[in-house]
Amino acid sequence: MDYVHDGCMHRVHEGHVDECEPSGHVPHGDHDHQHGPGCGHVAVPHGDHVDYVHDGHRHAGHNGHWDDH
Repeated sequence: MDYVHDGCMHRVHEGHVDECEPSGHVPHGDHDHQHGPGCGHVAVPHGDHVDYVHDGHRHAGHNGHWDDH
């Protein structure tokens, strides 16, 4: 299970906590749902924007599509 702290994702790992920011660009394919206020998914404030938890992972808006994190 990951945790959000100060706008960053964190994961407990072998007695310490890692920041979980992915490197690279991983678009979520075939994602018709538009996230936003009231969409039914958990909103995660992340820096200057809001990501959403969807199907067990975080979706981040990027250039007109959603990235998986």
